[in-house]
Amino acid sequence: MNRTWKRMILVTVSAAACSCGHAVKKTTRVTITGRPVAREASEEDLLDRYNALAHGLKSIDATLELKATAGTKYSGVIDEYHEVKAFLLASRPYNVRMIGQVPVVGKTVFDMVSDGQTFEVSIPPKNKFLVGQVALERQSNKPIENLRPQHLVDAALWPEVRKEEVVLIEEYNDENARYYVLTVLRGGYKSEILRKIWFDRADLHMVRLQSYGPKGALLSDVRYSNWQPVSPGSAAEYPMSMRIERPHDEYQLDLAISKITLNESLEADRFKLEAPAGAEVVHVGENPEEKRP
Repeated sequence: MNRTWKRMILVTVSAAACSCGHAVKKTTRVTITGRPVAREASEEDLLDRYNALAHGLKSIDATLELKATAGTKYSGVIDEYHEVKAFLLASRPYNVRMIGQVPVVGKTVFDMVSDGQTFEVSIPPKNKFLVGQVALERQSNKPIENLRPQHLVDAALWPEVRKEEVVLIEEYNDENARYYVLTVLRGGYKSEILRKIWFDRADLHMVRLQSYGPKGALLSDVRYSNWQPVSPGSAAEYPMSMRIERPHDEYQLDLAISKITLNESLEADRFKLEAPAGAEVVHVGENPEEKRP
């Protein structure tokens, strides 16, 4: 009887593994040169690598292509804006300016600046000039109007991890790559996640930077790719592609950098913006209509 059962089991397994001569398993051989290698690094190695990058960045002067998407499937409406040519200036600690122009004709569609405390946004096509406080939470029911210059500083000039901050390390694997993730905790009476820094273990480049607010709110999720030398023969590298997602502000920016200069002195007057004559000045946060959810 035992032999009969064993034979029946073998027949059943064989039938399951082969259906009319077609195998259910497919084997793919990956060549040695095509196999990714997961590099090893300690928490200290990754912190030193990240802080060296962050500490070495003082200013950015870049030309890029910018595409904005506003709204999400949760809001019910998704608006995709035409790609524009943009010029980005940023310097520590908080100064930033970005000018967006229609390709070819060079007509300015927006010009925005911030000093870390206030922001100003000129929108010539609408003849509007927005002024507000950087600390304002989402105020507009039009997601694209939640775009703030300071969001670009946070994505392009990375904050250092301070020695007193608690850091945790973990591994994360998916079907595309293997990663190291450093989780930086916010101190205080209650520990919360402040930031997550992702490294691709294939080359240990930073590929993602997530920033969190109180109660674990994901404020910013930036993905980096296409790390390149900033100039021929230079040891300094910078990611030439970025995707900035602001979940609570409900917008996304895709940036493709074509030209970049790092750490040049940027004069203060390059961060000055005046309201155009006749433009409607809107003080963001003071208009009850902008406070509607």
